Amino acid sequence: MRKKGVAVSASSSSRKPIKSTIAPNLSVVNGSAAVEFYKAAFGAVELYRLEAEGGQVAVAQLSVAGAEFWLTEESTNNPSPPSPARPSVRMLLTVEDSDAFFERAVAAGATEVYAVHEGHGWRSGVVVDPDGHGWEIAKPLVAWPPSST
Repeated sequence: MRKKGVAVSASSSSRKPIKSTIAPNLSVVNGSAAVEFYKAAFGAVELYRLEAEGGQVAVAQLSVAGAEFWLTEESTNNPSPPSPARPSVRMLLTVEDSDAFFERAVAAGATEVYAVHEGHGWRSGVVVDPDGHGWEIAKPLVAWPPSST
């Protein structure tokens, strides 16, 4: 496998403490096409890519406005979601301008599920990407999280 983008070091003495995070890892049919879609749709920045022998994307790490996620190309060890028509997970992308991100995603090839609208203190809309993953693109209209009083 060929590595691109990040140097890997075995030295643990110089490492920073690891911050616990939860980051989605999306299964995609064509890793290169998915990376390009997320760049066009959401302005994603590619942080890391590991390519397999044939040039396929084994894994890539992306960031959208500082929010990181991963994608992995389908394989026998990494099957796609059960049904693109009914994804098991919907990503929530919180941004400053939900209308602009929504329009950009649709222009890049996402399918509109429901248009951007206001409700329950949010301005949001939902699209499905070419690999069948749902993305709710939203902006909170009130201080978030709301106070419990």
